[in-house]
Amino acid sequence: MNITVLENKKVKYTFEVTPDEFAHGLEHAYDHAKKDVEVKGFRKGHVPFAIFEKKYGVETLYEDALNHVLSHKYQEVVADTTHEVVSDPEIDLDYKKVNRETPFEVSLLFDVKPEVTLGSYKGLEATYPKTIVKDSDVDLEIQNLLKKDGTLEPKDGELLVGDTAIFDFEGFLEGVPFDGGKAENYELEIGSNQFIPGFEEQMVGMKAGEEKEIHVTFPENYQAENLKGKPVIFKIKLHEAKTKTLAELNDTWVETLNREEKTVETLKVALLKELTDRKEKSAKQQFENDVITKVLDGVTVEIPESMIKKEAQGQIDQIKNQAKQYNIPYEQFLQFSGMTPEMFEAQAKEDAASRVKMNLVFEAVAKAESLEVSEEKVESEYQKLAETHKLELNYVKQVVTPDQLKKDLLPQLGYELVIESAVKK
Repeated sequence: MNITVLENKKVKYTFEVTPDEFAHGLEHAYDHAKKDVEVKGFRKGHVPFAIFEKKYGVETLYEDALNHVLSHKYQEVVADTTHEVVSDPEIDLDYKKVNRETPFEVSLLFDVKPEVTLGSYKGLEATYPKTIVKDSDVDLEIQNLLKKDGTLEPKDGELLVGDTAIFDFEGFLEGVPFDGGKAENYELEIGSNQFIPGFEEQMVGMKAGEEKEIHVTFPENYQAENLKGKPVIFKIKLHEAKTKTLAELNDTWVETLNREEKTVETLKVALLKELTDRKEKSAKQQFENDVITKVLDGVTVEIPESMIKKEAQGQIDQIKNQAKQYNIPYEQFLQFSGMTPEMFEAQAKEDAASRVKMNLVFEAVAKAESLEVSEEKVESEYQKLAETHKLELNYVKQVVTPDQLKKDLLPQLGYELVIESAVKK
């Protein structure tokens, strides 16, 4: 095996395939193919190799034989500790030289894991948001619960913020209807900000039966590429306006909520704790995000496109499997989230780039600090994997090696060190 480091962040492994190695590959290929071979005078699956070769030619087995040989060569690459490859192999082979009488060369080219140049990562300062919950916050939460249990009733007069509109709409871009821009008898609470900015505000004051044109501009970060930042016109017709009558705040209502609390006072105490916990969780996440942003901004790393594509494909395959489990076509499954395959796959690639960079950076932090994953951590992760995927623990241990788990968990140690050393402002 000859190893050559190339200028484009790739490494090239060159092997000589001997006649004996290729003969082994041919045997494997024939064992795989013979079950389907039929020749007059022989039972299906029992045709001798010599007869097969005479009728079909040994060259018909070359592709499978090469794949078998290369799978062994790939294992030699994986065993090499001088370079950590991160992509599927690109095969460099002169197929005209492939034969079973003389040796021939084959090369496998890989992207290698990039080097990470770290900036500052310990003792970074970031603002930790305040987590004070006021009585007014609890009152607002109660109002939201009351609204959920409220009843919608038709109203006369103008449509106001907080009312629910039942209306038809159709959107036009440069005078042409666009996909996903039409609906009939759509129900929308005015002020809920479900639609793009400016839409709901322009509906305020309308009356049942009224028609109107609404002029709005899609945000620059809108998911559909053809609508980003584009001015459009929606033609709408209001069929009906409804107003919500709130439930009455009393102990009887509290008992209908399917909660442990049975009185208004105990509900307020519980909501105070829930809101506090929620704010604390949000503050912690914002603090960590700000710290991580500072770490990533100070890093230099060139990530191979193959790493991002591989990570993104994993996310895409996961969604496809979920759709398959529900027996729903992939495209239709994505529609539930308001996305097309193109939109989702573009988002998956963007998310993948972020995840890959974070893993590389925090693995580098862990190595810089000589951190090691403990055996207890490995055992705990085995337990989590078994529970998450509902598999036997022993089976998980057979499929995933301890070394692989340690490798996967190492970035987490780097992340924890960065966060623990960060300073709250």
